[in-house]
Amino acid sequence: MRLFNKETRIQYLGFNDIWFSTIGIVIISFIANYLFNNPSERESIELVLIGWFASLASAICDWCILRYISISLRKKYPDFKDDAKRITLLFFAIICVILIVDVTMGFLLANFFTFLGYPSSHMLILKVVLPIILIVIMIMSIYEAIYYNIRLKKSIREEEQTKQAMIQTQLDTLRNQAQPHFLFNSLNTLRDIIDHDPRENAKDFVDNLSSVYRFILESGNTNLIAIEKELKFAKAYVYVQSERFGDNLQINWNIPEDKLAAMIAPMSLQLLIENAIKHNIVSRDEPLTITITVKDDFLVVQNNIQVKSTKVHSTKIGLKNIEQRYALISSRLPKIMNDGNQFTVSLPLLKLSDQKKNYANTNY
Repeated sequence: MRLFNKETRIQYLGFNDIWFSTIGIVIISFIANYLFNNPSERESIELVLIGWFASLASAICDWCILRYISISLRKKYPDFKDDAKRITLLFFAIICVILIVDVTMGFLLANFFTFLGYPSSHMLILKVVLPIILIVIMIMSIYEAIYYNIRLKKSIREEEQTKQAMIQTQLDTLRNQAQPHFLFNSLNTLRDIIDHDPRENAKDFVDNLSSVYRFILESGNTNLIAIEKELKFAKAYVYVQSERFGDNLQINWNIPEDKLAAMIAPMSLQLLIENAIKHNIVSRDEPLTITITVKDDFLVVQNNIQVKSTKVHSTKIGLKNIEQRYALISSRLPKIMNDGNQFTVSLPLLKLSDQKKNYANTNY
């Protein structure tokens, strides 16, 4: 029987009720025996045991039938919106089953014991049946409470899993945005080098660019990365850009060693450097200075503002991409400040434990 194996009991009842059923049946049988057949009025232990056996048989029938009905109702009405209908039907089923089983089992057992030579009779006494009905309702309420709690936890877990899947999809989308964004700007740089510099410089640029992309591929499934690794990537990117700008691009690195293990979103530092280069003049007369340091548990990237007179084609990804990734990963968000002279972005330094709970961790 499928409903009697452990896995099926847990599936439909929420827990393995073998001991709960056994204890419940014994308790109901003793109570029923006391109410229907007061043991103190019996003339012998044998008659007491016969009365208890009759009550036990009825209790087993009541329990098994109601348990089957309860499981059937749960299979038919599994949703929370159907709880009121299911519980109402179960309530009426308890009353009907106990009355029918008491009448039927009482009549059959009374005749059986009379046939064996024991004086026995049975009659339906509502004031005695009513406490039994109330006790069974209380016991079935325990089943329902456990079932509701299990479903509620399952519903919350499924909702969290759905949120995690959605958030992870958004993160993957943002990460995938950053990579072609970087490629787009790198190819523009390569085009400028080919236009102005010897072919050998273009070859060196491509070699360094391949090293940069090796990092991108290795960190492609990571949502947080140590500053130490991000710095290597950013410095490789700056080296690539130095082929184009030379000393006109000045980068001041000021990261304490004790902060190198802190974590930020991958490619976020590189994107900030790239944005500064893209939107500002970088020339001998107006060199662009970018300072990267740590302050108050933030990685601070600051550059002097010298806006280009010509409009720069933009993919509209950089800062927005970084903000969205941080919003999905952590409750700590980047800070952006523009005082007209300096443009400053502060990236929160994170730990793995700072990640939001409803987010599927894919850090390797």
